[in-house]
Amino acid sequence: MALRILYDSLDTAHKTPFGTVTPGEVCTMTVAIPCTCLTTEVALVLLHENGSFFREEPFVLDCTEAPYEYYKAEFSLSEPGLFFYYFRICTQNERFRLFRHGTDTNMEAGDLWQLSCVSDRLPVPEEFQGRVFYQIFPDRFYGAGECDCSEKLTPYWVHEDKSELPVYLPDENGEVLNNDFYGGNLNGIREKLPYLHDLGVQAIYLNPIFMAFSSHRYDTADYSRIDPMLGTDDDFKALCDAAHALDIKIILDGVFSHTGSQSTYFQHAVSDPRSLYRKWYQFKDYPTDYVSWWGFKTLPTIDKSSEAFMDYIFGSADSIVAKWLSLGADGLRLDVVDELPDEFLMKLRLRLRELDPKAFLIGEVWEDASNKIAYGVRRRYFTHAQLDSVMNYPWRTAILKFCRGEDDGNALRWAIMNLAENYPASVLNSNLNLLSSHDVPRAITDLIDPRNGEREELAGRTMTPEELALGKERFKLASFLQFTLPGCPCVYYGDEAGMTGYRDPFNRQYYIWGKEDEALQAHIRALAHLKKSDILRFGTVEVLEAGDGKICYRRSHKGQSMTFTCDAKTLNCEMT
Repeated sequence: MALRILYDSLDTAHKTPFGTVTPGEVCTMTVAIPCTCLTTEVALVLLHENGSFFREEPFVLDCTEAPYEYYKAEFSLSEPGLFFYYFRICTQNERFRLFRHGTDTNMEAGDLWQLSCVSDRLPVPEEFQGRVFYQIFPDRFYGAGECDCSEKLTPYWVHEDKSELPVYLPDENGEVLNNDFYGGNLNGIREKLPYLHDLGVQAIYLNPIFMAFSSHRYDTADYSRIDPMLGTDDDFKALCDAAHALDIKIILDGVFSHTGSQSTYFQHAVSDPRSLYRKWYQFKDYPTDYVSWWGFKTLPTIDKSSEAFMDYIFGSADSIVAKWLSLGADGLRLDVVDELPDEFLMKLRLRLRELDPKAFLIGEVWEDASNKIAYGVRRRYFTHAQLDSVMNYPWRTAILKFCRGEDDGNALRWAIMNLAENYPASVLNSNLNLLSSHDVPRAITDLIDPRNGEREELAGRTMTPEELALGKERFKLASFLQFTLPGCPCVYYGDEAGMTGYRDPFNRQYYIWGKEDEALQAHIRALAHLKKSDILRFGTVEVLEAGDGKICYRRSHKGQSMTFTCDAKTLNCEMT
């Protein structure tokens, strides 16, 4: 059997350092070529992110250990950037290119390897790496006391029975207004902080809390005000102060790609041609025809290149970001970050660090964020240090498939190591590892029935007691992976209590206080305690074995390690 040319970028015997590099850092590559090839020349061919030629690096024969010759190159990159590469090899008989084929190599056909040179000027705050997050949809968590709703945008109504499903059918005009509420508020979250602290929560990510018409509040009406149904500025400060006393961080949802059509900004823009806000929006035919988010006329799109808008949101001394950080917020999660241009992101990141050197910035990205192309533009989230973290949907997809038995473990292995190679280590250890969110079905439901459907049909679907029990057991395995892999595990409110639900709005029901699954709560509590280990917060990851429904991986840090084995067939997990 003919010997293959050996190069595996995941193996430090072939490439060091593992993963990304920083400007000026020496990168060493070693390619093993069979002696029988009679090799005369080996070169690394580096390409720019757009595929154009960047430069070549020659290899030298380092040693011969039959049946292989080992060729080695050392080089560094001077500037941040995303690069791709292959090898050019000449022998006495032929000349060919060597490409990637999984963890193997292939001649003249295959994929390119990726190499990211990442800026190190804005390091990820160490205190956020590996922190346990808890996502709260504010209206649906818990309510305490009374809020002054006299200035709440109308019409709206409040469910008397908190066990009712959110409204999912269109009204007589064919619209789903999302204007039904349950009364959750900031004081309710503050009252439940002891519960969250006991659960092991170290950071809370809040879905939007600013004044808006809808219950989801992604249609911002006023960035400078708390929605009246949630409380006041003082209530927000009190929540932050109480959370900080328990070492719990507060992360706000920044929705800067669009506002609501009922917003004070848009209403000024359409009512006064001379309004300063008119430049925030893009009108096709003023004032009735304008660019809106994904065609929803209730969500007019912001021109994010507007200097006036950037100044209002983060640039000025009394900006929106400055206000909420001064009241206790510890950072932002950026909604649809792909729609925020590089200039906006970079200026925002720098401004955040001016206001708070430890402020944390998360981006909503659904794919591999290291090489994402959005709207025809290659994004620079990591190469140019625009974000600290992203929402880790790729691992969510891979974990759920593995736990459902749809993957023998190899797809999960690839998902883990692909991001481990492509993301800076500090970002990987800060990723928001989620199993559920307000945008996807709850994990217990998805682990049993991943099918989609129309909302009216979904409302009538149920799980048998046996299916529910199986879903919970699979959830335990999935959360074990979620907590022990690199990153910040993010529990969606109520998942730890056993809540179920298909996609929006069924994944946004009111928390089931008094009906919690205590065994699941104890499971999450134990995992949160385990996550406090430095090995799990900062350690590297290496998949040791995958296949036949199992995956085994090792986390290592400063000479210490933990090994984890997960079996999707028996739903068992072990730690050694």
